[in-house]
Amino acid sequence: MFLAAPHPRVFAHRGLAREAPENSLLAFLKALAGGATHLETDVHVSLDGVAVISHDPDLTALGRDIRIDQLTMPELRRINRGFGQSFTSLADALQAFPSALFNIDIKTDAAAEPAAQAIRDQRATARVLVTSFNDSRRRRVVDLLPGVVSSASSSLVARAVAATNLGLTSLVRKTLAGCVAVQVPERAGPIRIVTPRFIAMMHRVDVEVHVWTINDPMDMVRLFDLGVDGIVTDRTDLAVKAATLRI
Repeated sequence: MFLAAPHPRVFAHRGLAREAPENSLLAFLKALAGGATHLETDVHVSLDGVAVISHDPDLTALGRDIRIDQLTMPELRRINRGFGQSFTSLADALQAFPSALFNIDIKTDAAAEPAAQAIRDQRATARVLVTSFNDSRRRRVVDLLPGVVSSASSSLVARAVAATNLGLTSLVRKTLAGCVAVQVPERAGPIRIVTPRFIAMMHRVDVEVHVWTINDPMDMVRLFDLGVDGIVTDRTDLAVKAATLRI
């Protein structure tokens, strides 16, 4: 179901954060209203063990020197983030948007089990993708949620890029076994990751290519023309327009 959405895919990076606090229910609502096919978000864990939607591990951006995991969920809900928004739990977000597709980055080891529990409790396994830069963390959530899809961790992507450059299709397939996507920047320092060769190899092994974080409309069109399957963007409005050119 997660990959059943229209193609190419537009992932709203932390919702439509230009018009509401990032990773808030309002940001998600605005992104979906603007045509995003997927919501990209992040999860930490609160002091009382609840999966909390937040990219940052702390409240520094709000002028407070305290971590997410030092506050309970009720305390986090009382924090004013502007626009009438506060912090929300993963369970509440899944419940608020029962048909939305969520791309969930598990930010810490401690968040793995609470995130899996929230997804299970909301019966949302079929409409989420779980990911993490850390492969053991990604695999932990996959083990807890039979049938959930995931994208490759940083280490797997690095191995897949190297194997692609050597033309080793069987090694790429083995490396990415169990992953339905790679979610990558176009470049990593001097190394260009997203190339026609890389895209072709990923498609050869039935893995989608999602590129982050793309906000320039010309880059969006160029990447869609290259054949990427989706982009992660802060500019859902521009990405939806670019995607319509490819449908």
